[in-house]
Amino acid sequence: MTKQYTLGQLAAHIDASVVGDSDYVIDRIATLSKAGPTEIAFLANKKYRNQLEQTRAGAVIVSQEDAAHFSGNKIVVKNAYIAYAHLAQMMDTTPVSASNVHSSAVIHGSVQLSDSVSIGANAVIEAGAILGEHVQIGPGCFVGRNTKIGQNTKLWANVMVYHDVVIGDNCLFQSGAVIGSDGFGYANEAGKWIKIPQVGSVNIGNGVEVGANTVIDRGALDDTIIHDNVILDNLIQIAHNVDIGEGTAIAAATVIAGSSTIGKHCQIAGLVGINGHIDICDGVIITGMTMVTKAITESGVYSSGIPHSANKEWRRNIAHFRNLSEFKQRLKSLETLTEQLQNIDD
Repeated sequence: MTKQYTLGQLAAHIDASVVGDSDYVIDRIATLSKAGPTEIAFLANKKYRNQLEQTRAGAVIVSQEDAAHFSGNKIVVKNAYIAYAHLAQMMDTTPVSASNVHSSAVIHGSVQLSDSVSIGANAVIEAGAILGEHVQIGPGCFVGRNTKIGQNTKLWANVMVYHDVVIGDNCLFQSGAVIGSDGFGYANEAGKWIKIPQVGSVNIGNGVEVGANTVIDRGALDDTIIHDNVILDNLIQIAHNVDIGEGTAIAAATVIAGSSTIGKHCQIAGLVGINGHIDICDGVIITGMTMVTKAITESGVYSSGIPHSANKEWRRNIAHFRNLSEFKQRLKSLETLTEQLQNIDD
């Protein structure tokens, strides 16, 4: 059954004010273009301001700047997108990943867990694991030996957490995430690869979210570390002994090679490649498809991906690119010749 809220209740939750009917009843959040009379919408991007005139929403979340453009019920806030995020959490209808402890779950007798823990069908919890209050372990998950999972952390179905991993409170792991798999450590002896056991682990802070099919490798000797409030999108590879600072966000399909350190509050777009054994300072923004091959020591925006173009133009540009060394040499020769001619004139 859908839960209902008055506008007054919603506004109180985000410490905002209602302009209109505070008793008006809302049951969900929707977009301006699709919202109906029992739904609340929001305007966070000014290019959609014209939709305020046509929306059928029962109320709209608007900034102080946009409030004058809507005459219906509204909640007026400083930042409409942040207000939307808080209200979306309040009205969230996402189900639990597990309810109670399923009879098919395999739980070693030494596992420490309280009555508030839920474990789904066919999950396996190995010896010495510790599960905090209100932890949810979805169907088909694996939690390895001596792993610790903090309170209110949620694993969706088929998340794999290897041995000796430490996970903090209020974390979320989407399906298919793998935490603590072996780092890519090998030595080459006369053409033969000798595996180096990865005896470090993974240490994950509080409030971390990990997307579907993202992999975080365990450290070779020391731990791979993900600090508080880091958010990781789907299909990310984080290699052994990487250290990611507090509040950093990384989008899908980014790859971080071993022993690199990412600072606090960085924003890394999708398909970025970061070389191993380099440091990136706090507050760095890296745009999509950038290849980072050396340390970044100053905050700012960094790019290297090439925007698409028509194939014919792209081929022509690539041909020029391949001849850059020749162009450079020719330019140098012209500069030398120009200098010689200037000396003759003098």
